[in-house]
Amino acid sequence: MLSRPVFVYTELSPNPNSMKFVLNFELVPEGLSFDYPSLEAAMEEGKSSPLAADLFQFPHVQRVFIASNFITISKSEDIAWEEVLRDTKQFIKIYFEENHPVFFQETIDKNTLIVDARDSDTIQKIKAALDQYVRPAVESDGGAINFHSFNEDTGTVKVLLQGSCSGCPSSTLTLKAGIENLLTRMVPDVKEVVAEGV
Repeated sequence: MLSRPVFVYTELSPNPNSMKFVLNFELVPEGLSFDYPSLEAAMEEGKSSPLAADLFQFPHVQRVFIASNFITISKSEDIAWEEVLRDTKQFIKIYFEENHPVFFQETIDKNTLIVDARDSDTIQKIKAALDQYVRPAVESDGGAINFHSFNEDTGTVKVLLQGSCSGCPSSTLTLKAGIENLLTRMVPDVKEVVAEGV
């Protein structure tokens, strides 16, 4: 069996403890992303990832985020990227050259994006704006910002920060100056955007 050529390159992210490892092929179906803050999360039924679980075997790996054609790895603060970058990159390259799976099929089946018909007009507009304007920009930095909930009474949108966005020093600025401005302009019912679980 011929194996595909595997190219891995790295990109810095705004979060100094996160590095984006970009591959030359898609890892995740369009619109999906998976955030693993721990080894336990990487083994959780319905969202398990053998790739993420294997990456947690490295002592410096604190969080693994997988989206589109990249993996964002967040490391512990007490180690420099120079000390671990080469080995981490080499591991990812060999992992894919040996055709190991990113996810179990069950994970993909359970997480395929479905538009929820119960969403109100406002929630549909919020999700569309996040998907169209926010997702591409944030993914380029190795993260994701996903819709969590909308409170109709207060006009508050809650979003989940994933990948390099989680724990990033500039995420609050991005959230307030960027996403809140965008959503309040595009969706008049939105008054505020806050991060869930930060």
